[in-house]
Amino acid sequence: MYNELYEAWRKEKENAELQLLPKDFYIKLAEYVKKIRAESRMLDEKTTRAKLLVHESKNVQKMVRELVLLRHEKTVEKAFTGETIPGEGLTEEEEKLAKDVLPSFENFQMLLKDILGGRMPQLEGTEKPKKKVLRFTKEIPAIIGADMKTYGPFKPEDIASLPQENAKILIKQSVAVEVEAKS
Repeated sequence: MYNELYEAWRKEKENAELQLLPKDFYIKLAEYVKKIRAESRMLDEKTTRAKLLVHESKNVQKMVRELVLLRHEKTVEKAFTGETIPGEGLTEEEEKLAKDVLPSFENFQMLLKDILGGRMPQLEGTEKPKKKVLRFTKEIPAIIGADMKTYGPFKPEDIASLPQENAKILIKQSVAVEVEAKS
């Protein structure tokens, strides 16, 4: 595995493009690191084999750190420039992480576009609207919430979770009371 790691690390350093890695590369790498650690714990520190394992472990840690960071930088760079991140050649773990990178960069690009367009920044979907749990004291018809969803109709003693803005109004009108959760 050491030779596979070295080749992957070397190719990634020498090339600007993301290099192909087997889907299970990181899994095999983790097993290899685990094996080195287990073996070094069983040996006497003074033996040549133990000293070689310590040296091998340090090299492996350095290459793994650099390999993962290089691949991350290349993935982020592709997302930043709007290029498609290739699915092939990524490990399973990198594919999952890459899916999270794109929406984040799209949000930053929208922010930049809004600011440069002289508009107030609008980040949709980045924050969930806060809700309050209410117990209704009076009967009320269905309402359209601040989040544009329909809530109700409600009868006395019904319990529902509504957007904060609507909850404040209903409490002020004495048609509902807030239910406080006990920890």
